Amino acid sequence: MSQIKLQVVDPAKMIELGEALARNFQSGDLIVLDGVVGAGKTTLTKGIAKGLKVKGSVTSPTFVIARVHESQVNGPELVHVDAYRLSSVMEVDGLDLESSLDGAVTVVEWGSGLIEGLTPENWLIQIVRDSDESNDLREVTITIPQSRSLDLKA
Repeated sequence: MSQIKLQVVDPAKMIELGEALARNFQSGDLIVLDGVVGAGKTTLTKGIAKGLKVKGSVTSPTFVIARVHESQVNGPELVHVDAYRLSSVMEVDGLDLESSLDGAVTVVEWGSGLIEGLTPENWLIQIVRDSDESNDLREVTITIPQSRSLDLKA
C-alpha cells in the first residue's frame, strides 16, 4: 500500500479533494475516514458525493447510522455510514453493509477498527486538524489499496 499526504486549506478545498478522489473510486470500494470531531470527514464525503453525481444532500448520518444516495448518472450508489455510535463488529454486521458493497462506493466515518474486514482491501483517509482551531488547515493522508492507483488531476 502506498500513501500520499496533502494539506487542505479550507472546506471548499476539502470538497474539491473529495470530487477528485471520487474519480478514482468504483463500485465495491470501501473508504474508511478517520479523524476527530470537526476534522472534515463529512465535508470530504460531500465532495465524494458531488464527484459521484449522486442524489440528495450529504449530512452526517450520526443518528440514522447510514444513508444511501442513488446515482444520477447510472454510476455507483454512495453508502454513507457514521460508525461513531457503533462499539463492535457485531453492530456493524447488523447494518448488513455486505449486501450493498458490490454496487456502491461505501464511505464510513469513524470506521477504523470496525469495518476493515468487509473487503480484502480498502482506502483509508486520515484527516488531522491543525491544533489552532481558528485555522482551517488539515493534513490528509490517503492510504491507497495495493491493487489501485490514485490520480487527483482533473
